[in-house]
Amino acid sequence: MASSTILIFGATGPAGICLLRESLFRKHATVAYVRNASKLPDDLTKNPLLEVVEGQMDDAEKLSLVVSRAAVIISLLGPSGRTTGEYPYPGYYSTIIPLVRQHSVKRILVLATVSVEDSDDKSSFVRRALVTGVKYGFAAAYRTNVAIANVFRETAEGVNWIVFRVGMVQGEHDEESWRNDRQGAVFAGSVGDPGWTWNIKRGALARWLIDRAEVPNETLASRTPAICRDSHFIDLVSHVDEPTYVTCIRLAI
Repeated sequence: MASSTILIFGATGPAGICLLRESLFRKHATVAYVRNASKLPDDLTKNPLLEVVEGQMDDAEKLSLVVSRAAVIISLLGPSGRTTGEYPYPGYYSTIIPLVRQHSVKRILVLATVSVEDSDDKSSFVRRALVTGVKYGFAAAYRTNVAIANVFRETAEGVNWIVFRVGMVQGEHDEESWRNDRQGAVFAGSVGDPGWTWNIKRGALARWLIDRAEVPNETLASRTPAICRDSHFIDLVSHVDEPTYVTCIRLAI
């Protein structure tokens, strides 16, 4: 296992590109396991710290090879729209978890949404509104997010994991936007606690994830913290960009 290599799943979406920018900015050897490498910006693929591996998530042999090289895994995989069937992501994690054990990966951070409930969450009208829209408008996405969390809760004993939950994710993924947005303060805790909000910038999320890759927070291990903009540190901006409803559909990721 490489001592500091970060393996990223879901690297070709806007949030994934911000995550790659953050990881490379902080000089980490980074592996992006992707289905289509052409979706990655040229300025990233030219970086010598980045290795791009094309493959499918159901290719257990290739997955084992890339996992064996990782110190930390960060996954932004998840539902990307309406479907009449079920999403495969919980099954992917059922394959990945034994590989994390086998190859002694230090920790894995996995994306979900606030559709996932945590026993420490407080009552929140905003959260109820978000989740109700998902549950009845995007039922398969709702079930998938809940199932992803349950896979880790029920089968990841002995693995250092965090399933982090987001509401709405905003911001662009170009270099200038990422640099500006990464400065935002991030809340990590329970829905409804002081500081919790419904949104986060992609750049700020990327910075928080690489922070956790570098320095583990043991209070969050085997937990499902809500990750968002911290309301104690509100940025004054001249405009608010159009939010992407990642709780409903994961096109934002």
